[in-house]
Amino acid sequence: MSQFGSVRMEGVVKKHGSFTALHGMDLSIHPGEFFALLGPSGSGKTTTLRILAGLEEVNGGRVWLDDADVTHAQPGERDVAMVFQSYALYPHMTVAENIAFPLKMIDTPKAEIEGAVKEAAAKVNIGHLLARKPGQLSGGQQQRCALARAIVRKPRLFLLDEPLSNLDAKLRIETRAELRRLQRALGVTAVYVTHDQEEAMTIADRVAVFMEGRLVQTGTPKDIFMKPATVAVAGFIGTPPMNLLNATVADGLVLLDGAPVLATEARAGDVVLGMRPGDLRIAAADMPGLPARVEFVEDLGDALIVHVAIGEQRAKLKTDASGAPPAEGQPVRLAFAPEAAHLFDRASGQRL
Repeated sequence: MSQFGSVRMEGVVKKHGSFTALHGMDLSIHPGEFFALLGPSGSGKTTTLRILAGLEEVNGGRVWLDDADVTHAQPGERDVAMVFQSYALYPHMTVAENIAFPLKMIDTPKAEIEGAVKEAAAKVNIGHLLARKPGQLSGGQQQRCALARAIVRKPRLFLLDEPLSNLDAKLRIETRAELRRLQRALGVTAVYVTHDQEEAMTIADRVAVFMEGRLVQTGTPKDIFMKPATVAVAGFIGTPPMNLLNATVADGLVLLDGAPVLATEARAGDVVLGMRPGDLRIAAADMPGLPARVEFVEDLGDALIVHVAIGEQRAKLKTDASGAPPAEGQPVRLAFAPEAAHLFDRASGQRL
């Protein structure tokens, strides 16, 4: 595994006029790590990537790459390669010429370029397409050409800005697995921007979750799924995302719609009770549970998403499709294991 490609951002601030895109960002990425920057549109993740690439100046803070301060270094001085959402291929050049372009820019001897291009193309399975122009390629092939161009000069940092968003669903899943394999084989540090949480959760060693220009949580995909730090993260991660229900704590009990649903050591006050759809179930007729009403059922083939009303609030539960689905309008009782519950402070949104 590579010992190069560690990244550190300390107190990085980025402003566009009066708008603050990043509020004092602290981030560290380990060598050889596949690291995802995840968040909704406008949360600051692409700005962070562009700062790492040297395409955006910072208004405060420092950026370190392998213990070198690169805060004000030009893109060409950073030894990073970037793959854009649009692929940014030159339409008048062949695939081979596109891949060779970064090497020509640094005056690599011609004899070396040919071998390096063939090697990079072989790694992404486009060795047979070198004579074609980008316009003659499918979206997936263009994506691979852009990847080959990025890896041809063996950078120490590989930056990927939503590189799969233009591909269809099946190809995205295939290319995702390929990207992961390629990154492992190269031993290169990869920083990957996506708004697709399933993509981040399946591909990354660690994930940084961005919300409104702030880094709100960093951890392994499993950590973030099991213990979201805030209501915003809880509502963003998971398919479908977590149910977030307004509740209150009184006398050591969590009350939902006035009914006690859980014992807690949390202080009395307003809370948000979080429940993953997969952790909720419909209780047997003779068992206790939270009263609810079925509104409608989505049949996904291998699973059912049951939409329910709990008083004035709405929730979803996910169950396998083996039994008969409940009928719309049917009253049901909902049950869950106490350890599956998540509690958040309603005012601050922080996990309790």
